[in-house]
Amino acid sequence: MRFEGKGAIVTGGAGGIGKATAQLLASEGARVLLVDRDRDALAKAAAEVSGEVHAFDADVTDDRSVRDYVERALALFGTVDILFNNAGIEGPVADVTEYPVADFDKVIAVNVRGVFLGLHHALPVMVRQGSGAIVNTGSVASARGLPGSIAYNAAKHAVLGMTRAAAAELGGTGVRVNAVLPGMIDTRMLRTLVTTMADGDTDAGLTAAAAAAPMNRTGSPLEVAAVVAFLASQDASFVNGAGYPVDGGALAVMPNGR
Repeated sequence: MRFEGKGAIVTGGAGGIGKATAQLLASEGARVLLVDRDRDALAKAAAEVSGEVHAFDADVTDDRSVRDYVERALALFGTVDILFNNAGIEGPVADVTEYPVADFDKVIAVNVRGVFLGLHHALPVMVRQGSGAIVNTGSVASARGLPGSIAYNAAKHAVLGMTRAAAAELGGTGVRVNAVLPGMIDTRMLRTLVTTMADGDTDAGLTAAAAAAPMNRTGSPLEVAAVVAFLASQDASFVNGAGYPVDGGALAVMPNGR
């Protein structure tokens, strides 16, 4: 029960990794606020997670919405001990020259501005408390160039940069900021991407995705959640500013641009 009585926020809580992390945190005693903009999916996820779980409908790109979800967690729990800054979207698959400008702006808004706003509003609360842990969701795209994903690549590089900048600023405050870098995790997002890239053949796309890792399989959301929980816990008390791959070894062998 590493998180007994702790107050946790999970953004992107209706997605596979968000819901799995919420369940793991709650199973170890955390009181969890699930945040997502999809009301129906959010309500379903909150109902499926056992433990003390509250749902909050918010747009992570909106300054007021993010301030509101942090204030709601503080009102519910009295502290904000953990923020899993996880909400993100993939955008279309297209070459740089063909990438729609509106989609680029949307991906950057959710994946960069959304993470920034979470940091911006949660960190003052944690600094006042003298404790707290934030885990941002990056990607193997934080460390490699993935063709057809210019906006997603740019955003996930930015997430790792923001993680390092925040960690550098917060030394000595009792607050830590780290990131997870998931690889090919079997989620709705991955299935959408690989189906597009494999001309509609999801199974072929998943097989190709699995081959990117030496372990020759895709990962599960729970395997990411386990690393998030570690980084949020006192087990990682001297881990700060790190980007932890959860990728089956993909980054160990993946050349840039493949």
